This record gives sequence, C-alpha cells and structure tokens, in this order.
Amino acid sequence: MEEQIAELAAQIAALQGSGSTTNRMFAETFYYLTIPLMIIIHAGFLAYEMGASRLKNVLSSGVKNILAFAFMIPTFYFFGWWVYFGFPTGIPGDAGPMGISGVEYANSIALGWGDAAQYMGPNIGDNISGVFFGAFALFAATTASIMSGAVIERIQTVGFIILAVVLGSFAWVVAAAWGWHADGWLVTKFGVHDFGAAGLVHAVAGFFALGVLINLGPRIGKFNADGSANHIPGHNMPLTVVGLMLIIVGFFGFLMACVVPPGEAWSWFPDKFATIYGTPITLSALAFNILMAVAGGVIGSWLFTRDPFWMMSGALAGIISTASGLDIYFPALAFVVAFSAGIILKPCADWLERRGIDDAVGAVTVHGTIGLYGVVMLGIWGSGYPSLQGAAGEVPTISLMGQIIGAVVFFLLGFVPGYVVSYILKMFGMLRVREGAELAGMDLVKVPAAGYPEWGTDAPVTPAE
Repeated sequence: MEEQIAELAAQIAALQGSGSTTNRMFAETFYYLTIPLMIIIHAGFLAYEMGASRLKNVLSSGVKNILAFAFMIPTFYFFGWWVYFGFPTGIPGDAGPMGISGVEYANSIALGWGDAAQYMGPNIGDNISGVFFGAFALFAATTASIMSGAVIERIQTVGFIILAVVLGSFAWVVAAAWGWHADGWLVTKFGVHDFGAAGLVHAVAGFFALGVLINLGPRIGKFNADGSANHIPGHNMPLTVVGLMLIIVGFFGFLMACVVPPGEAWSWFPDKFATIYGTPITLSALAFNILMAVAGGVIGSWLFTRDPFWMMSGALAGIISTASGLDIYFPALAFVVAFSAGIILKPCADWLERRGIDDAVGAVTVHGTIGLYGVVMLGIWGSGYPSLQGAAGEVPTISLMGQIIGAVVFFLLGFVPGYVVSYILKMFGMLRVREGAELAGMDLVKVPAAGYPEWGTDAPVTPAE
C-alpha cells in the first residue's frame, strides 16, 4: 500500500510539474492552429483588394499581396523577431524588469544562427518557439496587407515590397516591443494596454499607409480640377465583400494568437489563459465580445450608409475598435463601442478624401483612425484595471492619459517611417508607376497577364456622391 501511495504521489507531482491542465503539446497545437486561421486573413485581403481593383489591375493587386506575404516571413525571421525581444525598454536595448528582453536576451533566443539556433530551428525538446514565431510572423504580414489595399492601382511592386518590409519587420515590431511586451516601457511606465493590437498593429499600419499615400498621390481621374472626388469602382464588389468576411473569420485566429496558454515554463499561470501582459482572459470572453463587436460594427455602418462595402468594413471596424479591451469589456459594452465605430467610419473616410487622399479601400480609416479610437476608448471604459500582471498597487493601471500617450506613439511609429521611406523611394523614381502604365493597366504592363481577358480592361469613373 505504501508503495502504491508513493507511486501515486509521484504521478501527481509529475502532473503538477507539467502544468496540470495542459502540456507542451497543447500549447504547441494551440499556436499552430492560429497560423492557418490567420492565413485566411490574407486570403480575405487578396479577394478584397482584387475585387476593389479595376479589371486592368486585378492581377497586379494580387501579385503585390502575395509578394508582401512571401517577403515578410524571412525578413521577420532574420531581424523582426530580434527587434521585438531586443528593444522593449527602448534604446540602447537594456534588459527589462521581467528579464525577458534586451539585446543580450534577444541575441540568445531570437537569431537564426549561433547559440540562438536551438530556439530558431528544429529541436525535439522545444515545442513552442517555432509556432510562437509563426503567430507573430502572421501579425507582421497582416500589417503589410493593411497597407497594401490603400495603394492599389499605382504603386511600383519593388517599392511596395520595400515599404512592406519596413512596416512588417520593423515599424510595427517596435510598437509591439514597447506596448505589447511585459517589459515594454509604454506598459511599465504608462500602463498602456492593447490586448488585441488595435493600436500597435492596425493603427501603425493604417497611418504608415497614410504617410505613403501623401507621397504616392491619387489615382489618375480620382480628383477633378476643383478638388471634388470621383468614385472609381472596383470590378467585383461581391468578391470584395466576401474578402472582408474572410478577414473577419481570420481575426478569430489573430485574437486567439494574442492569448498565452497555461501550464508551460513560459506561461503566466499553470491553470488559466492570460493576455500577453499576464492579465487573465478566457476564450469564452473572446467569443462573446468578438461576435458582439462584429454585429455592432455592421449595424452602425448600415444605419449610416446602407452600403454593403461599408457594412462589412464596419464589421472589421467593430473588432478593431474593441480589440484593445476584449479581455476587459462586457459584451454589451463591446457592442456599444463597436456600434459607435460603425457610425463614425464613413464620415471619417469622407473627411480624409476631402483632403485629397486617395485611399482606395479606406484602410487608413478602418485600421488607423478606428485603431486609435479603440485604444483611447479603453482608457475611458477600462480605467483603473491593471494593465500588467502583479500584486495590486504594485503594477501600472489603465488610464485615459496612458492610452492617449500610447495612441500618439503608435501614430508616430506608423506615419513617420511610412512618409520618410516613401519619400526616399519617390526621389529615386521607385514609388509610382509611370502615367502610361497606369492608364494602360498594370496587369498587361507589369504582370503581364489579364485577369479577365474576355471582359475588357476598365471600369468607369463617376462623380462621388
């Protein structure tokens, strides 16, 4: 009997040591599944942008999107991942209070060669590094796809790839290091909380796109001599709307990947899910709030526009507007915040267009403006909640001022590199295609192929309402 009791005690101790409710294979599978779910986002962006392009530019829009995804993976592997772990405390990359950041730490776990290769390569004893990297790499690719839609029908492919790499493997990674890491200075000093990356993914990408658009200029025929805008319709609105719905599907994986599973050596808790800040969360909370956010965004946009494109854009805006606080909001509040985002979406896009900005799919507004709106909204509704795991009174809390500071930093981390790099590309003639190529259609000139050779090449330009 004593031997059996001792054996049972040993088995219980082993279970407790492995995390009790989970094990490394669960965590590995959890993140592994988020990767194909997030690839659905890119299938959605592909359909969304190709449908929003005119017949003569369908394939060039698609090729651009595919190349952005392809270039993002190796560039994020070779230096983007390193930036995330190297600079949460800022320059010069000192170690943070949690001891999981700094240049020295990044050199040890986030380089694809040397001693770090045990984490950045196949290792039968490491069930997490590859899939965790994969989830982050898909976040990076998402930022490039956000920017991609805004600049369709006139940007050079090589110039776009350079911009995508700067955005996806540097600009947003710095934002993530500062505001989406337990050692990030925005978190530890100002209590910035952005669980679902409304600011550090969406707003950074949206305002990076704005910086590019200022230098890129509008499509030929978009604006009249008096400054009034014309509507340039895409060739396939049903494809665009389906693409937007696929993005919504993919964002269940995106937000799932923002969660840290329990029970591992690197986990916050042995028995419950956590945010990247270590604050508790459940997948059940996400299920309630994501669905309510989608519904609120659609209804708000429908009431204001009755337009299917803006209704589905409203669904995305609903998720983005609530993303910062999906771990805190109750479902009714998530609905209200998303509903308000749907209401303001089209007026914000119209305001930008009146200033001569030709954002072909409304990416600056949907991701940039609504992203910052969501960050600030959490400062109002989530004020006083802990922004980081730790004992009460010893950790920073969410505040309106802290969220505003975070919003300003995210805006600058997007807009400044977007403007500067695109300006340099413009100086060297690498930003925009020549007028003849734009008029003829980028598919035949740049791909070269036609998406629908039997249908013709163009769609009419009509005065905007």
